[in-house]
Amino acid sequence: HYNLAPLSEESVVEAINMEVRNLSWLFYETEIYHERDKELFESHYELQCIQNVYLYEGIREMLERLVSFGIKISVATNAPTQFALRMLEHLEVKNLFDVIIGADRVSEPKPSPLMLNYILKHYGFDKETHKAWMIGDNSKDILSANAAGIEPIFATWGFTPHSNAKVVIKRPTEVLDIVL
Repeated sequence: HYNLAPLSEESVVEAINMEVRNLSWLFYETEIYHERDKELFESHYELQCIQNVYLYEGIREMLERLVSFGIKISVATNAPTQFALRMLEHLEVKNLFDVIIGADRVSEPKPSPLMLNYILKHYGFDKETHKAWMIGDNSKDILSANAAGIEPIFATWGFTPHSNAKVVIKRPTEVLDIVL
């Protein structure tokens, strides 16, 4: 629409995992971002967000097993909630989650703990009597969990293959070993 060069998949994935939130500057070195630009992006992404989206091997089974044991699971994503809902519905796992919250529902995205705090409040979480974990695939997830005072678990199957988190897992079945 603006004759801008297409972005490489690698640069987008790298940017998603950075703590920088001004992506218009990062990608195109501009501070100019109009409401019309957002509307164009969102209408385009609404159609595209389910293209090539898939669950990693073993994820569905892990989620179903957690739910079968009465474990409450939620999603906290820096994506807008509407797109997260669309993707989870497309993947036929939306009904497994009690709360699905995107960055558009809080004043600060991850690594802020606001989304996690919202979820914990929803459950009436008490650090003295309850356990909670944040399973994430990037540094923002780990920082968010630490800031919320819950245990981070770093999953290597996501966008970032390494982390300095204390608990690092390579397979979804390892979540069951930790949580159950």
